[in-house]
Amino acid sequence: MRLLLVGFGVVGQSLVKLLLSRSTDLHKLYGVNPRVVACIDSHGSAVSTAGLDLQRLLEAKRLLGSVGGYDRSKPNYELPSLIEKADAEIVVELTPTNIDSGEPGISNIVASLKSGKHVITVNKGPLALAFPSLLELANYNDVKLRFSGTVGGGTPILEFAKRSLKGDNILSFRGILNGTTNYILSKMEQGLEFNDAFNDAKLNGYAEASSLLDIDGFDAAAKLVIMANWIMGMKVTIKDVYRRGIGDINLTDVKRANKAGKAIKLIGKCENRRLCVEPTELSNTDPICVNGTLNAVTFCSQHSGDHTIIGQGAGGSPTASAVLRDLIDIRTALLL
Repeated sequence: MRLLLVGFGVVGQSLVKLLLSRSTDLHKLYGVNPRVVACIDSHGSAVSTAGLDLQRLLEAKRLLGSVGGYDRSKPNYELPSLIEKADAEIVVELTPTNIDSGEPGISNIVASLKSGKHVITVNKGPLALAFPSLLELANYNDVKLRFSGTVGGGTPILEFAKRSLKGDNILSFRGILNGTTNYILSKMEQGLEFNDAFNDAKLNGYAEASSLLDIDGFDAAAKLVIMANWIMGMKVTIKDVYRRGIGDINLTDVKRANKAGKAIKLIGKCENRRLCVEPTELSNTDPICVNGTLNAVTFCSQHSGDHTIIGQGAGGSPTASAVLRDLIDIRTALLL
């Protein structure tokens, strides 16, 4: 399968490393032989119809800061012309999340779908803002749109609900959908003030210098929208989510909850088809009351009761594994 990588940051590079290490067993187990024929980042592009040398691609990025250094004898392409002209079957859209406009992700995904290419993305912005229309466009053009890495990173939250529980009727779900805020709140349980816990998260690489997407609940809300659309069959965007972040939670609140045998967590939930993200006091015995950077979701189903899935919600390698999972899923679907 011929791939075009749009964006070559942490996840893109992790994906290429994964393809290098798993090429033999991917073909043996799944009949998948991925070939990256084009890659573009913010400073250049690399194209080869025969397939790019992945080790050389990584070296160009590491040494020169861009895949544009892969072969300087060839011209650099720009989007969306590369998407339209590249001899690829699947576009892997890995640009940074933009909750305000969804760009450039939305334009990249739309151009890919219109050109008859399947799309795999880990970009939450386009799906948070335009999930129903993007899925409709994919169906209209008879191509696949996959996005398992947008929720839970490498933890198969979407697959668990969509496949493992498909014989049941999911009534509602709730969970911790953002690892950064969960880490901060966990540190506050250990006695740190909010600002100290936030700085600790930055020091350990769990939060960016500006993390309003996390702190204000936008990241969790975006994931909630994706889950509601994909799992519950709703047609909603991030504007349909009631959202309150953790910025006003202080150490006194956390200590008071602890004395009552509870913990404050930023919870996203879908109940009675209403979507909400807000700090919530959970019993310490609640299955989703996990600490650190873990994500956890409980699905309430009609016939088999509650099911909880827990795992790491972010990181280059786990998210890259989700992209690979989507790639295998598309390959399998095409063979049916």
